[in-house]
Amino acid sequence: MSPEDQRLWATLTHVGGIFFSLVVPIIAYLVLRDRGQFIKEHTRQALNFHITMAIAYVVAWLLCLVLIGFVLLPIIGVVVIVFAILAAVAANRGDLYRYPLTIEFVKQ
Repeated sequence: MSPEDQRLWATLTHVGGIFFSLVVPIIAYLVLRDRGQFIKEHTRQALNFHITMAIAYVVAWLLCLVLIGFVLLPIIGVVVIVFAILAAVAANRGDLYRYPLTIEFVKQ
């Protein structure tokens, strides 16, 4: 895959994670991970981030029983949008991006 195509797919993976949560990063990682080191690293980072955020959403939903979850849910939503946009911009520039606040479930 050409470097331009890798940048495009990496950018789409990060943006797709905003709208479809885990679905886009999982599919992108499984399909594109063998197409180049750049795309592999970006899809891996996106997948790890969105798994971490899915866990955060579940915890926040459970914490809605004690009302703190209602505060956490919008905060998590903003974190997902901001960090995914930063990652998409970095991918489009051709830079590697490492999401903060991420647990590494999928390793190299």
